Amino acid sequence: MNFIEELKWRGMLQDIMPGTEELLQKGQTTLYVGIDPTADSLHVGHLVSVMMMKHFQMAGHKPIFIIGGATGMIGDPSGKSQERNLLNEETIQANMAGIKAQLSRFIDFNSTAPNAATMLNNYDWMKNFTFLDFIRDIGKHITVNYMMAKDSVKRRLNGEFSEGMSFTEFTYQLVQGYDFLYLRTHYGCMMQVGGSDQWGNITTGSELIRRKEGLDAYGLTWPLMTKSDGKKFGKTESGNIWLDPKRTSPYKFYQFWLNTTDEDAARYIKIFTLLPPAEIDDLIASHAEAPHLRVLQKTLAKEITCLIHGEEAYNAALEASQILFGNATSDALRKIDEETFLSVFEGVPQFDISAADLEPGINIVDLLAVKTAILPSKGEARRALKSKAISINKEKIDGEDAVVTCSHLLNGKYILVQSGKKNYFLVTCK
Repeated sequence: MNFIEELKWRGMLQDIMPGTEELLQKGQTTLYVGIDPTADSLHVGHLVSVMMMKHFQMAGHKPIFIIGGATGMIGDPSGKSQERNLLNEETIQANMAGIKAQLSRFIDFNSTAPNAATMLNNYDWMKNFTFLDFIRDIGKHITVNYMMAKDSVKRRLNGEFSEGMSFTEFTYQLVQGYDFLYLRTHYGCMMQVGGSDQWGNITTGSELIRRKEGLDAYGLTWPLMTKSDGKKFGKTESGNIWLDPKRTSPYKFYQFWLNTTDEDAARYIKIFTLLPPAEIDDLIASHAEAPHLRVLQKTLAKEITCLIHGEEAYNAALEASQILFGNATSDALRKIDEETFLSVFEGVPQFDISAADLEPGINIVDLLAVKTAILPSKGEARRALKSKAISINKEKIDGEDAVVTCSHLLNGKYILVQSGKKNYFLVTCK
């Protein structure tokens, strides 16, 4: 299949302007995507655009990433029910540096290849543009009627959202349209790509280029990501799933993908991995024959964790997963870092003890039933120990005379108690 056919097969194509496919078949095409600099890290909601640009670069085309330093100061109304917080220039610069560092893991910015990617900040060409110059040189080419016809504008003006729409946001499509015009004339950029909610902004840009310069410009969009249950993709109860390991640990990142439904995994593996279509088709067929093995989820989680965090982080996440769901050893428990350790045992019952108690050591029965409430009584504790149902740091405790000391501390402060196969308790030494 050709490039556009593969994008369709992967579920990455929603709308495409006439002539776009023919343009891409002629040779190297320069294209751009915009990224809001609202944080110093991307999250999984950005990954469709990143994977799209990766596919374009692999196919020989040249990607430009536009960090919306100027547009980030306004806020795009597309798909939003209210205006965003505006950012200052210093914050945008810091966010831009963090985003480029993440993109550089899998987008080529630095080689001498003719299609090496570029990152630009639209504030650089907007900051000296006076309001009068803008409305005279740009605003006169696009009518209010044309701008009012955009879905993103109509939804806000027709009372779907009570807040209405400020003039600032109304002009957003002109500002983004000027980005496309600037890139077309200064960088030979022929295409803009984005999520389906950007279709109105993309067409405004191409129309501005046509009316002002008489040049062709093209665009395509991908479908907005949702989960099979209709909920927003990339959101959890604790918030966004970030690409920055300090915001979302590689273990949590891995678990996010591992816990996808069968239906979602079959879609996501096409979009978020670089596996060839034939291999993906084989995986989907294998999963259909034995869904309990979760081969799709495991492959998806592995591929994307390696892509974003590297193979070492993936192996650590896999090993951490075995602690809860497999036959992990005490050695494996001691090897994982504190952040991952806390991620693994997030939500289990927790108890605090005094560091002074561990100096002479605590008898195991007292630890279970006196210093904590892991078990309701000493009698219950003794019965559990007699039946060999208690483990400390994944090691079975043999007998009620065992003593827990400072040597049992993990990361210098934690003790993991297990009662039976599935009941975990975290004791923190303070």
